[in-house]
Formats: sequence, structure tokens, C-alpha cells
Amino acid sequence: MADLNSFWAAWAPRVLSILRIVVALLFMQHGMEKLFDFPASPDFPVKLVSLLGLAGVLEFFGGALLLIGLFTRPVAFVLSGEMAFAYFMAHAPQGFWPIENDGDLAVLFCFVFLYFAFAGGGVWSVDDGKQPASGKPS
Repeated sequence: MADLNSFWAAWAPRVLSILRIVVALLFMQHGMEKLFDFPASPDFPVKLVSLLGLAGVLEFFGGALLLIGLFTRPVAFVLSGEMAFAYFMAHAPQGFWPIENDGDLAVLFCFVFLYFAFAGGGVWSVDDGKQPASGKPS
């Protein structure tokens, strides 16, 4: 049983990095759609000096920083706030339940980014050297 626990403990930071990379790639798609019309969007072109334009910049460039694991904690915190703002601005007025107002993805991104803000980027990130290997604050 101890061997199994040590296996899970050894892989936890690696899986954190994998989660960060996959979430960043998925999140960047939303920014790419707004900024570059890829994949094609009915809302394109988006004015950069607008809430939707700011969201596109945060989603693409913030997602890119998360992808490589640079400034993971502050970027994740900002993106978590963006997703909370997006939920209450765009989704909540359409109904109470996230499944009904199509806000479930915004809620999920919000809380995953909040987790990254506290957990960091994992071992496969540029920030790795700035984070104690034990994961405990120094």
C-alpha cells in the first residue's frame, strides 16, 4: 500500500502540469476565436477596445503563459477573475443554473484557474524553480 501511495505522490506534480497544459490549450481556443477568427466565429471581428476584445487578449496571451508555466500563479488568479466576471455578466442573467445558462464552462475554468493560483504550475513549468519541491510554502 505504501508503494501505491508513493506512486500517487510522485506523479501528482506531473499530472498537475498535464492538467495545466491541457486547460491552457483549451482556453487559448476561445482567445484565438475572438482575435484571429480561428476557428471561424460569427462574432468576428471583435473590437480590441471592448470587453470581448479584452477577454480575447486575456484568453489567448494568458493561456499562452499558462501553457508554458510562466507567472502561473498571478496569471491564473487574473484568469479566474475574468471567468467569474464573464459568468456574472454573460451567463447568470440568462438563468440561475449554469447548465441552463451555458455558464458551466466558465464556472469550471474559474475554479480550475483558482486552483492553479494556489497550487502553481507543477514540475513541468518555467516557474518550477520558484516553487519548493514539497509544495509547502517556505
